[in-house]
Order: sequence, then C-alpha cells, then structure tokens
Amino acid sequence: MKFKLAAALACGVAMTTTALAADLIVSTNDAKYQRVAGSDTFPANAGHDTLNVIDASSFPPRIVATVEVAATIAGPPQAVAITPDGKLAIVSAPNRYDHAAQKNILENYLQLVDLEATPPRVISKVPVAHHPQGLAVNRAGTVLLAATVGGTVSSFEIKGKALVATGDLALSKGRLAGISFVPDGKSALVALRDEQGVVVLDVAPGAVTTRRERVSSGIAPYSVDVSSDGRWAVVSNVGLAGLAGDVGVLAGDVDTVTLVDISRRPFRAVQHMTVPSLPEAAAISPDGRWIAAQSMDGSNLKPDNPGRREHGKLVLFEIRNGQAERVGELPAGEGGQGVVFTADSKYILVQFNVEKQIAVFAVDAGKLRDTGERLAVPGGPSSIRSMPR
Repeated sequence: MKFKLAAALACGVAMTTTALAADLIVSTNDAKYQRVAGSDTFPANAGHDTLNVIDASSFPPRIVATVEVAATIAGPPQAVAITPDGKLAIVSAPNRYDHAAQKNILENYLQLVDLEATPPRVISKVPVAHHPQGLAVNRAGTVLLAATVGGTVSSFEIKGKALVATGDLALSKGRLAGISFVPDGKSALVALRDEQGVVVLDVAPGAVTTRRERVSSGIAPYSVDVSSDGRWAVVSNVGLAGLAGDVGVLAGDVDTVTLVDISRRPFRAVQHMTVPSLPEAAAISPDGRWIAAQSMDGSNLKPDNPGRREHGKLVLFEIRNGQAERVGELPAGEGGQGVVFTADSKYILVQFNVEKQIAVFAVDAGKLRDTGERLAVPGGPSSIRSMPR
C-alpha cells in the first residue's frame, strides 16, 4: 500500500511531497518538562509541545512532519496513534503547566491531526470524560480506544477525519495505562495501573464490553504491545514507582516485563522477565520474535540516591520455544520513554527524553546494535506508536 503524505513542517519549512511506503511512526514531545539530574523542572521559556511523523520505510528513518500539539510525559508512552492509511493522527494526554500554581493541569480531550493537510495540523479536539492516556487503533482503522486515568475505556468510531463517541466502559477505581488491540480487532488488552493485571476487552461494532478476563502482570502494568501474527503480547511493569501516593524511597530496584500468550482465549501470562528499574515501554517486533524494553535504570533518580545512573538500558529478548531469552543489552537514554519496532522487525526506535532524541538501534544477526543514528526533536520525546500492524 502506498499513499501520498503532504510532507511539510508545521513550522513552515516546506518539504517535497513524496510517496511513502506504509511504515509511518508518530512520536510526541513534551517541551514544557525537563528532567535535570533527576528533578522535575518546567522552564518558563519552554517551546511548544509537538508531534513528529517519522517515515521508517527505509534506513535511516527520517522526520517528515512536525505539528504543534499538547502532550505530556506523565503516563505510559503510548499516548498517540495513527490510522492505517496514514491520514490521521490522534494525540492523547494533553496538559499544560500553571507556573503561578506550580502544577500540571490535566486536560480531558483528544487532538485530531490531519496528516494530509499542507502543512499537517490539528483540526479538532474531541472531549473525553476523563484524562486520556494510552490509545489504540484497530487494523481496519475504524475504532479508537482510549484508556483513562478515571478507570474507563472510551471508545470511538473513526469516520474519515472525525471521531464519533460510542461509549465509556468502567473497569477500575484506579488509573488505566497502556492499551492495544490484538490483530483480529475482536479484543484488546488494557493495563490496570493501580489495581494490577491486564483486562481483556471484547470489541464488536459499536460496542466494547468485558467478561472481566484478567491476565497476570507485575506491579503497575504500564505499556502493552502485541505481535502482528497474533501470537504474543508484552506488558511493561514499572513497579512501585508507578503506583499512586507515597511509596517510600526507591533506589532503582529491578522490575519486570510480562510475556502473554494471546494465540487463544483465555489469554494467559507465561513468563515474567526481570529488567532494570522502571521499564517505561516494551515493544514486540511485528514478526513476534523480538522484545525490546527500555528501562530508566536509575537515570530518573537524583545524584544523592545510591541507585542513580547516568543512562538507562535497552534490553533485547528473543522468543524461543515459547519463552523469552535475554540476548542483548546496551546503554539507552536518560529518563527514556517509548520504544517501537519498524515494520520489517529490523530496527528499534527509542525515545531518549533528556537528550531530546529518537535513537535507532538494530537487531543485527541476532544481536542488539546501536546504529548511531539520532533524530533530533524539539522537546523531550514522550509517546510513540506505529501504524496498526
């Protein structure tokens, strides 16, 4: 499938319109926030939050459009989505910083970005009952699901470049986090960040329901990803740091990633893999062979904390005979966020938040390799998603 994207930067720098193979990735940047030596800061002269559209159809991937949006680093790095035809992006988790009150204000809407416009731009804001976090679009490009901090999943029918609300499903008294469809579009997985575990949703035309089928996870399940072959799902669990309230002083304890067999119902967790602390995101390759997890590994902590490290870690697992085996580990970003594989399963795009970069790693002869390629972005990258696969 090929289509034309009006490849122009929202800041006014024109680019040549090209026909792109269908491997577009969308990534948001929170410019309001800056992590400095483990401390949260909100510079008064910060620029605008943005959305980058990345063409990953060839190496190296390149940014083909940038759009001003409202975004936030707070929450799972899956607060953005793109339709399978590449015409519409949806951005979640909008917020603004009130400098007088010195606090973040969470907004309750989704932003629709017309990627065919010249330049691409936000065309509407769609209200949501609670602050939305993780987003998922089905392969058919007809349904959008939004997991919220109010414990609900809001569902929408995608009609062209508009969303039509079809309902809100209450799942939890706590926050929800990441959400992903299984490839056939008939079910989806959503993380119960505060109550633990994953809930399986049943998706039919115009209706999203649940039989309360649960899947085990680690503490504070966060991001959820599935393989294109419908065999596996993976869940990152950010541990005590991901829970609400005062959880005490943490010093970089290890956390986990969960492998889930989704080849038949009921879905079930088959393995919990140990990874460095705070795995913000885990992604599974489209071919179902590789799992990549980016962990903060103490890079979010202050210098006086004994668990402090300058950089996070990117860990690679290979699924062999129904189990995941660690096959590689390399330094990653400071306070790193999301990860996503390219459609050919050969490359991994990794959000380096403090460095304001998207790094490109390769799966090369079964090993993890840093290609050295970096995409500079105008703010700290915070969420990233590929086209539905």
